[in-house]
Amino acid sequence: MKTLFAHRGMSSLAPENTLAAFSLCRQLGIQWIECDVDILADGTVVVSHDDTLDRCTDQSGNLAELTKADLNDIDAGSWFHDDFIGEPIPTFEQLITLVNQHELNINVEIKSCSAGWAMTDKLIANVITALAQLDTGRGLIVSSFNHLALAEFKCRRPQTSVACLFEAASLGDDWESVMQACGADYIHPEDQHLTQAMVARFKSAGYKINVYTVNDLARANQLFNWGVDGVFTDIAHRFPSKYKLRGK
Repeated sequence: MKTLFAHRGMSSLAPENTLAAFSLCRQLGIQWIECDVDILADGTVVVSHDDTLDRCTDQSGNLAELTKADLNDIDAGSWFHDDFIGEPIPTFEQLITLVNQHELNINVEIKSCSAGWAMTDKLIANVITALAQLDTGRGLIVSSFNHLALAEFKCRRPQTSVACLFEAASLGDDWESVMQACGADYIHPEDQHLTQAMVARFKSAGYKINVYTVNDLARANQLFNWGVDGVFTDIAHRFPSKYKLRGK
């Protein structure tokens, strides 16, 4: 089964990493979602790609300086479309509730916390606490570009499948050593400069491959024909029905 991951939810139809974007997935036949998690000053885990508010809300500032109470005053939807005025930044616990209700599977990307290792350590711990609320039977992958954080997560929650994220520029000859150090089951390489020979090397080493971020149907088809297992995309709704859940 070739897997589509709705990158930050249905992020071309609703503001990224919001409950609105994730809520669209099930009705559009998308089984897997991808989200990013970071941490506030009080330890609250939130769903956000950036560590600042500037790009995707009506405010400016750093997540590391906020508390859960501050989320009530932040609009994460009005920048995208009037239909989403007042859409909040969700907490990770709120997203897990939605995932359980909609029977989705989830790829959780742990961000490289800019507030330092102490906060990264707390992020890992609080993500693990929240994941205890995820229904059994829900698919789960935890990924990160921060391979030290990913290895630490895997040590603390060994039952969870983890994936090493690599930018094209950082995918060096030591990639397999990094994968082994993290106990990774998946490699998540950047689409740019990815070749059929590279895919073959990953597969021959026994790893599953999910590629980010693929917004071209022909390129996705090519990657799947090379043996890639999944792609992250902002346009999951535009993919043909063979990639989607039947009857949804």
